[in-house]
Amino acid sequence: MTKSPVRLLSTLLALVGCASESASSPDSENAVAVPGGKADDLSHSPCTVGAVVDLLNDPDITADSLRAGGLHTRAANNIVQTRLGPDGQRGTDDDVFFADIVEVDDVPWVGPVALEQLTAMAPCEPPSGEGSADVIFSPQPFERSHLARAVELIDGAEESLDVAMYSMSNSDVIEALGRAAARGISIRMIFHPAQSERRDPEGTRSGRLEAAGIDVRYINKIMHHKFVLVDGPRGNPARTSGWLMTGSGNWSNSAGNRYDENALIIEGHAELMLRYQREFDLLWDYSRDFEGQAFEQLHVDPIGQGVIDANDDADVEAYFTSANFRTTESARWGRGFSLVGDRGIDEVADQLVRLIENARSSIRIASGHLRSRPVAEALIAAVERNPDLDVRIYTDAKEFISASSHARQVENRQECLEEATTDNQRQQCYDVGFLYGYEFFQAGIDIRFKYYSYRWHYSYAEQMHHKYFIVDEEIVMTGSYNLSDNAEHGTMENVVILRGPRFADIAQRYVDNFDAMWETGRFAGDGELTLYEELLDDVNTGTDEFAIVFESMALNWDEVDVLKRAMRDACPAINSEEMRRSPERFRTCRP
Repeated sequence: MTKSPVRLLSTLLALVGCASESASSPDSENAVAVPGGKADDLSHSPCTVGAVVDLLNDPDITADSLRAGGLHTRAANNIVQTRLGPDGQRGTDDDVFFADIVEVDDVPWVGPVALEQLTAMAPCEPPSGEGSADVIFSPQPFERSHLARAVELIDGAEESLDVAMYSMSNSDVIEALGRAAARGISIRMIFHPAQSERRDPEGTRSGRLEAAGIDVRYINKIMHHKFVLVDGPRGNPARTSGWLMTGSGNWSNSAGNRYDENALIIEGHAELMLRYQREFDLLWDYSRDFEGQAFEQLHVDPIGQGVIDANDDADVEAYFTSANFRTTESARWGRGFSLVGDRGIDEVADQLVRLIENARSSIRIASGHLRSRPVAEALIAAVERNPDLDVRIYTDAKEFISASSHARQVENRQECLEEATTDNQRQQCYDVGFLYGYEFFQAGIDIRFKYYSYRWHYSYAEQMHHKYFIVDEEIVMTGSYNLSDNAEHGTMENVVILRGPRFADIAQRYVDNFDAMWETGRFAGDGELTLYEELLDDVNTGTDEFAIVFESMALNWDEVDVLKRAMRDACPAINSEEMRRSPERFRTCRP
């Protein structure tokens, strides 16, 4: 079997060939330590091979120390030469870190004997604790909100804070970050608004954060994450005692006390801490400076797959849309990200489709958007295969589409397909701007909309902003990921999947939250009208003005359609140019 080189190894072979001694070695030059070239073919556990990778990624490891530990000379020399890169110098840009045991196996003269010698030198240390989990749902008064918990976590930080946040406006959180910086906590923040605020930084949020001692950066894509690592494994993969907060909620007042949101708080869970730290470090390494205050540039060794494998937990998964992008660097534009190929891959959508296809009894989805073709097709196919599958979707009002509007979008898609000449163009026809609410309704899927106004506008919208799945009432997926092609291929997102007895309480709390939202505004006392019946009665009376911004209700497609038709019939002015252009000015309509 001929080995494939690890990254820069083809350049390196000429260097190590001269240095390799001619004495016999227990392994041949192209010996295979990993049968089939895949780490999962090994008889060793992920913990064991992960410990080997971590050992070899330690910059302090030398060929002498490896030989002293029992590794044969050829393997020791070649491993260290590979680590140092072509320039042979430690701590330079061309240093190579092994991503997994397969890349270690790719080094010449590393074979079965070397692997056994290395495993003896690096005994694995399985995760010592399972951590804890909590979830906070919005809307809540501040003192019970995820914003208050964020303040608590920030105030409790002892060493570092790594923040990836799409939006932040809550003053309590901002002040907590300032307090942390003042007491010497190292804070890195990837903040989406910094991308635009850099053009005129004076008085901006990003400028104020940097003035407080917080290093602010941005990336060249939409950074839609909403997570923070408190005392995470930055630069220290062995540290897993910190905190992770992630979910749908930004650090804004609306996210805390107005929108439907969720924030998952994980403490001391090694695999999740490491995966989210690696994501943050990747974005940070390819971010761009806000160009405010100068900060010391920290060098943080990347977290390799080996250390993550060593902390593998079958009950958790985490995925990031950054996998759909490749890193870029140019003299003119600096560092950044661009899609892999024309449309990238579907790193997160593929996992959601997998959850749908494996569902046995039920799927509950709470999502602010319903625009993902892979997910929509998987849901419809799942119901066709199993009519008894209980699928319920709760989404925001802006995802409602009428039968006539749906017909127009189908026609537009067909015209787009007829004009497309490449696979990329055809894919764009399918993915861009298509609403699936009506197709779900037609397929017999139980869908309800959080309905609070005739016409959507952010100034009064009490948004259903969740992004979570519950499968069979025992598996939960949550994060920042909207169900849209833009989320997959235009933004940086994250999802975490939890299952198993340890997370049964968390799963039940998500079920309870969904079931409560599902009945929003649908209860009425004996002899009383529901909110929907009362509003429809006001509209149909036809004499007095009626509300077109109203208390939230969970309505199915038919109910929304009937209400919108009734409002148009009762008050034709509702579709006037004036009311369309400035919906925030109109809360009622007069017949």
